[in-house]
Amino acid sequence: MSDPLVSIIMRSYNEAWALKDTLPALRAQEYAPWELIVIDSGSTDGSHDLIRAAQPAHFVQITPREYNPSRVMNHGMRLARSEFGIFLNADATPQGPGWLGPLVHALQNPGTAACFGRQIPRPDCQAVFACDYDRCFGPQRESAHWDHFFSMVSSGLRRDVWAQRGFREDLQYAEDDEYTRWCKAQGHGIAYVAGSVVMHSHNYSPDQSYQRAFGDARALAATWPGRPDDFNFTRTVLTGWMQDFRKDLGFCARNRRLGELCHSGRIRWRQRRGRLAGFRQGWKDYREGGTP
Repeated sequence: MSDPLVSIIMRSYNEAWALKDTLPALRAQEYAPWELIVIDSGSTDGSHDLIRAAQPAHFVQITPREYNPSRVMNHGMRLARSEFGIFLNADATPQGPGWLGPLVHALQNPGTAACFGRQIPRPDCQAVFACDYDRCFGPQRESAHWDHFFSMVSSGLRRDVWAQRGFREDLQYAEDDEYTRWCKAQGHGIAYVAGSVVMHSHNYSPDQSYQRAFGDARALAATWPGRPDDFNFTRTVLTGWMQDFRKDLGFCARNRRLGELCHSGRIRWRQRRGRLAGFRQGWKDYREGGTP
């Protein structure tokens, strides 16, 4: 039997620098057939020319102010002709021709609602963020023992499950985490596909790190099963920072990057403060009658 059609859904915004490698990497994939759906959020860096040259089945252009990750991903799934939606960020470059096939094969298991592949950091990735990639995707990944972990950067969904309930469009962050937690609650499986690899990373400033942690924690509050005081300064900030710093120390020592340890400490402090503030704000917005 021939392989089924799959739909690759790509989100892009001013990432021409990465698309120059990502789009050729798609054309080099061993798996076929596939269609490409691109939703661009107002790029001004020449991305449009690169995308048009790739001849996508759909090229949707929105303004930056219109961007909502859940709305964009739901729209991509509605446009898809396939029963399998494969998501790839424009700045996530497949490493080799075997990126696509393993994701599709994982979704062919009817018990699997979603899957996600491995990510390796770019060469310029700062140690604090490279440590996170090691914890999430490395050979001895910690995330295998967490209560839940998922990344939409390089991933796949089964349409039949998504059709029951898509991404929550009232969330601006952590929508993939919320959706896949829902999938698991319905009895569906979530698969990690280590054989599907992309190169992807970001070096966030302290303020950007705060904002991302704030947004993720605010979204987490919408579905948190515990109490609001589960997040507090002692546990969330002080203890959490010390645990993060200890892991950064080990990573930097193993990789001879101890000169970056002070920077790691600053980033972790901002992340932890953002996490506490974001959760408290989210609890007010989603659980106490505020405005999401």
